[in-house]
Amino acid sequence: MTEKNPPDSPCSKGPNGQPRQEFLPPLDLSSIVLPIFTQALLKLGLFGDPEKADSELNPELARRLIDILDLLKDRTKGNLSPEEESFLDSCLQQLKAAFLEKAKIINT
Repeated sequence: MTEKNPPDSPCSKGPNGQPRQEFLPPLDLSSIVLPIFTQALLKLGLFGDPEKADSELNPELARRLIDILDLLKDRTKGNLSPEEESFLDSCLQQLKAAFLEKAKIINT
């Protein structure tokens, strides 16, 4: 893997000449859940560019992504903090409600 900005590149230095430190969010459950959640929203046409929403719409893929989060919930049962469990439950509830709403629209 190659670096986009090698260490001696001017783009990797801050205004005072010191190397820039990239911000990396903490590694936690949300690091796994949010990308899947976001992709499911995209595939339901609820997130992203409204003009591209039709091309992104894929309810079957959204269903699969929801199933993946359900699987994650089942496999981590008893190992999550109350906050993590609540976060995952909230994401799943939102996605399932959106999926059912989208399915109603598609089937009518």
